[in-house]
Formats: sequence, C-alpha cells, structure tokens
Amino acid sequence: MPLNDESTLALANRFSVTVDNGSYDLGSWAQVQGLDVQWKMADYRAGDAGNDRWFFPGFTEYTPLKLTRAACQDSETVKKWLSSNSFGSKANGGEITLMDPHNKKVISWTMRRIIPVKWSITSFEAGQSKVALETLELQHLGFLDDDMATQ
Repeated sequence: MPLNDESTLALANRFSVTVDNGSYDLGSWAQVQGLDVQWKMADYRAGDAGNDRWFFPGFTEYTPLKLTRAACQDSETVKKWLSSNSFGSKANGGEITLMDPHNKKVISWTMRRIIPVKWSITSFEAGQSKVALETLELQHLGFLDDDMATQ
C-alpha cells in the first residue's frame, strides 16, 4: 500500500465552534469535554403498590463545555468575542460541529444560551519547545430540542 493513501492514515477528527448565532467563528478545537446530558429522575410510590415505583424524567442537566486546542490565530477571535461579553453578557446560541479528517460534517450540536465562564492559555516559556494550550469553558442551557416553550 502506498504511504500517502489517506485511507490508511490515522487522521484525527476536530471540532468547529461558532457562537452568537454564527457571528463569531472560534475556529477548530482538538478536544471538547462536556457534551452530555443527564435527567434527574423523580420517582413515585403509591401506597397500595408494595415496593413498586414509577419513574418519571425530571429536569435536564447539562455539563459545562471545556474546549481545548493549541493557541493559534483563531485565539484572537475568541478574545474579541470574550471582550464583547465582558460586562454585558449576551447569552446567544452557538454550534459545535464534529468534522471528519476530510473536513466533512459528522454531527453538530446547536447550543442554547452560551455564556463564557473561563478562558486561559497555559503558562509557557519562550526557551522551551512546548505548545501553548488554549482552554475555553462555556455554560449553556443545552443542545436537545426539549424546550417546553416551543412545544
């Protein structure tokens, strides 16, 4: 097999992130943590049913997102977006898209009411050959179509 055949290479996926309903393209990210959802369960036990219980889904709970990548030119766009939210936070939507190695969309998550929580670039020294990592943490109201006001 030829060494340059892309089907034999172990290429990594990446995440593309936009916020404020597409106004800011925050670029590609190597890692996204927190794309999960959990339902707090409510249980009901009738007095005449012995130990039988009925479970009902309660409220939905989403984990804050943590995005990580090597610092790059897109970090400037992140800084501009953070500046626009510094004292007058606008909770707009956004989208996280998983891209395959050929830059094709695999799946996307439309996030509701994204608000920045924390941003950092790891400490680094110019004399060392380490990559500066950028981390962005975001709070949101979820990515499922479960908003009761729209149903």
